Amino acid sequence: MEITMFERGGHGSSPETTVDPVVMAAATVMRLQTVVSREIALTDDAVVTVGALQAGSSANIIPDQALLRLNIRTYDDQVRDRVLAAIKRIAAGEAMTSGAPKPPTLTMGNAFPLTVNDENATQKVTRAPRERVGDDQVKRAGLASASEDFTVLARAWNVPSVYWLVGGTDARKYAEAERAGRVNELPSNHSPEFAPVLDPTLPTGIETMLAAAGAWLGPTAPK
Repeated sequence: MEITMFERGGHGSSPETTVDPVVMAAATVMRLQTVVSREIALTDDAVVTVGALQAGSSANIIPDQALLRLNIRTYDDQVRDRVLAAIKRIAAGEAMTSGAPKPPTLTMGNAFPLTVNDENATQKVTRAPRERVGDDQVKRAGLASASEDFTVLARAWNVPSVYWLVGGTDARKYAEAERAGRVNELPSNHSPEFAPVLDPTLPTGIETMLAAAGAWLGPTAPK
């Protein structure tokens, strides 16, 4: 989602003649932090991230608008509706409080439905990689907040689907971080420090993919 907030720009030496969008955007970012912490139940899950705040180009100029780019993730459509409603209310409220000349505009960007693995297909696909790379190398993943357009294809074709992940961190480094309770400190995708270990990541990924495909395409696969 993108939120564009409009104000009255002017010279940085005379803020009293302006309505500052930088201040309004900053207040909006802070207020958005309460959406998950105060409006979503403990038993539900949601993420609201402000990934970009863009406003102004010079230290002595108060701009006339600010742009916020948000990333929103939920596991439930009703929770998503509550989160979106809260974001819209907060953005409009901060604009009104600041005396903005007009309300903000909210534009929805890419949106993907939930990715839910088919249970029967998951059991079938899981058996093949276990036999190929070893039972101890295949683990059932928990909920993940990453978005994925993979499920769009499965829903469009109305077919069962299974989405799995291949670890790319050095096994010893991961084990050490796990023992120390510092797994979240390991670089993840989109981090500038993220560098997957090519071996055995690529061979393992290829082997598991071929094994899973063979489970469906082999002689004993269902027609």
